[in-house]
Order: sequence, then C-alpha cells, then structure tokens
Amino acid sequence: MTTTTTETETQVAQQLFTAYQTHHALKMTDFTSSVADEDAAYRVQAALTALKQETVGGYKVSLTSAETQKMFDAHTPLYGAQVADHFLAAPATVRRGQLMDPLVEVELVFKAREDLLATDSLTDLWHKTTVAPGLELPDSRFTDWFPDLPKNLVVADAAVGGLVVYGTEQATDKLFASVDAVAAPKCTLVHDGKTVKTGQASEVLGNPLKSLQWLVGKLAAQGKTLTAGQRVSSGTFVLPPHLTVGHWRADFDAGLGQVALNVTES
Repeated sequence: MTTTTTETETQVAQQLFTAYQTHHALKMTDFTSSVADEDAAYRVQAALTALKQETVGGYKVSLTSAETQKMFDAHTPLYGAQVADHFLAAPATVRRGQLMDPLVEVELVFKAREDLLATDSLTDLWHKTTVAPGLELPDSRFTDWFPDLPKNLVVADAAVGGLVVYGTEQATDKLFASVDAVAAPKCTLVHDGKTVKTGQASEVLGNPLKSLQWLVGKLAAQGKTLTAGQRVSSGTFVLPPHLTVGHWRADFDAGLGQVALNVTES
C-alpha cells in the first residue's frame, strides 16, 4: 500500500474533519468517485486521524459477520482508528447531541497488555490481552449512512467510529478457559428495561480473537503496531439498532458482567 496521499484524498480528509468538528453531515453521493479503492480509503483515514491531533487509543473492527459484509458488499473486515477520549469507562453518560446518526452495538473490547504482533497466534492473543463487555456507538459524518454507505467511504470515515463504552476489564486467559471459550459468551441488549436484541460472540468471525488477529495483521501490513494499552472494539454480536435517548445496558454471561450507558437529550 502506497502511503502517498493524493490531493483529492487530502481534500476528502479535510471535509470529513470539518464534518466531525461541526456535525454538518456530508452527502455520500458527492463522494462516490473521490475514494478510488480500499488503499485510498485507508490513506484518507490516516490523514483524518492526523488532523484530529489526538492520541490514538485503539481501533474498532467492522464487518465481522457474513450479514454485515453482504450489506456493504465486502469480503473482509475493515478497521478504524479511534482517539483515546472516545473510549469511555462504564457506567457512562453521553449526550445524544455529541453524535450525529449513531447506532448501538454489543462487543467484546480487548486491551493489549503488551505490543501485539502479526506473528501472534490466537493463543498468544488470549494470553496478551484483557477483555471487557462493551457497547460501541458507531457514527458517521455522512447522512443516511446505514446501511447504504459504500465500503470505501466507511473506511475513510474511520470505520464510522463514534464512541466505545467498556465495562470491567479482566485478563482474557483468566476469564476464559481456552481460546475456543471466547466464542461462547451470549449477550442481551436492553433499552429502558426492554430487551432489544440478543446475540453471541461467535457472530464475530466465529471468535472475536480472530477479529483481533485480523486487525493486528492488517496494521502490520500497513507498517503499524497495536501497542500496549490500546483497546480494540472487536465486532458486533447483533445487527445494530439506532441509538436513542434512555438507559442502555448490555448483559453478558460467561463472567463478563454488564456495561451500562445513559443517553440524555442534551
């Protein structure tokens, strides 16, 4: 992948950054030919990340199920860099106005205990991480983005990164008896006391550790390293509903616990 950003890609990154700052959404139809392919999309994302001038606290992985890959005409996952202050410890309170057009997803959030390497096996990653229950709030700088935003624009827009709320972090190899056990947790997503969705970790590439492994390899191919202390929102258990005002909670089994989020109007 070439790292040289074209003038057009630089302009797209600047427009995304302006939308990120002002909450004035862009029209996806104005950008259909602006980002030629996935490599160009990651160059735009890198330029956008640089414009934010904030520490990268980790990453989110998207398109980790057959259903979502089909929706976005993709055959592999994709990732987005997330700034550090967009990872929030639960219980958290978020103003709806902080975001533009957010959804809500149920995820496992891993944290690297040491630098993660492309040569790491699933067992290595099981030993080298902590894991927590999570609620991710994907968001986009484009209007009417879900589920119609072209894949390259998803990538360019930091994989439609919004906020990630994470619960209690535990050593992955202490909580789960084996690598295979990481695929077993089930979760219920609840809004204002009513069950909205249920899902299982196996929806995420068969095992969320595979999502983490994919990310580490993808970053390495781009000359990047997932470093100690960075977190990864590894992929949704459920097809996400829209985020609305109220109390959201995700209840996990397998000893993960729960993660809670209050969404206020202002």
